[in-house]
Amino acid sequence: MTDNDCPCGSGQTLAACCGPYLGGAAPAPTAEALMRSRYSAFVTGNIDYIEQTLLPETRADFDRKNITDWAGNSSWLGLEVRSTEAGGVGDQTGQVEFIARFTFGGQQHAHHEMSRFVKRDGRWWYVDGDIVTPRPRTVVKIGRNDPCSCGSGKKYKKCCGGAG
Repeated sequence: MTDNDCPCGSGQTLAACCGPYLGGAAPAPTAEALMRSRYSAFVTGNIDYIEQTLLPETRADFDRKNITDWAGNSSWLGLEVRSTEAGGVGDQTGQVEFIARFTFGGQQHAHHEMSRFVKRDGRWWYVDGDIVTPRPRTVVKIGRNDPCSCGSGKKYKKCCGGAG
């Protein structure tokens, strides 16, 4: 990434991507664009933008000092948008699942969130988000004499578990 690349990872320059939103020249046209621009605001330390894009009635618990510390003392490593549900130009609500990777205090972290957005008077607002916790993987061990998991009806050792 060069100094001109947009931090949100779109592959565009900051001026062509999140820059107009961060500078107030235009509102983000979609929920995903707002989420990407908010990530870029964290990277660039634009705390005012982060606060200004919160739905006004949710700003009571905005902790400027904490957000400034987190944004300023983190090394932002990248953004991965996992999914978007609604949130388009013609929608009134939307959800964006993303992972923001960063280092803080010398340790790597991943902030995985499902964010909710609402559009009012033609402008998208961040409402809130839920932290997505990874589901633990479970591995089922198949015994040699158990039925094969492929559904053949044979014992595992005589089917998929046989020496090849």
